[in-house]
Amino acid sequence: MGALRRDARRNRELLTEAAHDVFTEHGLDAPLDVIARRAGVGNATLYRHFPTRAALIDAVFRDQLTGTMTAGEEARSAPDAWTGLTAYLDAVFTTLAADRGTNDLMTTRVDGVDSLTAVHAHNRETLELLLRRGHAEGTVRPDATVEDVLFTLAALGRAVPALTAATTPDTWRRPLALLLAGLRTDALRSPLPGAALTPAELGDVLQELGPHRTA
Repeated sequence: MGALRRDARRNRELLTEAAHDVFTEHGLDAPLDVIARRAGVGNATLYRHFPTRAALIDAVFRDQLTGTMTAGEEARSAPDAWTGLTAYLDAVFTTLAADRGTNDLMTTRVDGVDSLTAVHAHNRETLELLLRRGHAEGTVRPDATVEDVLFTLAALGRAVPALTAATTPDTWRRPLALLLAGLRTDALRSPLPGAALTPAELGDVLQELGPHRTA
């Protein structure tokens, strides 16, 4: 019985590792039989451990999503709204830049993934709290709504893999700084980090934003 449990645990680990690689390479709608083959097990074994695609996605990405919620809790306890907001978005975008599978998950809608539902709700609550505080403290422009911020963050987050693939791993910091500058109420602007994209780099980024090739 102990050997059977060890085999089952090992198969689950092989499946989650293979799923992470395949999702990162081909997106979250990659065929499940490709994942089973990559893990070296049969389809029946995959479905025994993960009856649905959502269950597999949840198992693969739960830790990264939980880390985002932890960053949100830390931001909520920051001494002021602006410090909390900038630290939180830096943590979120660091995660989006580090893992394309996590980026796909967090910037698109996937039903049935419990941890994703929880992190989206927590993210919205964090941003609502920080924006309210920022409005009250006079550091965030009063006409900025949480929907404004969520949409803009989703659009920029979706572009992060193209930025990092075509340029350098931290190129996303410049457009994020520009986004944050647009939320400020005062006229003072901090210098944008890093260098602006060249025309050639911009072309590469736009090409990366095209349909993902799976061949």
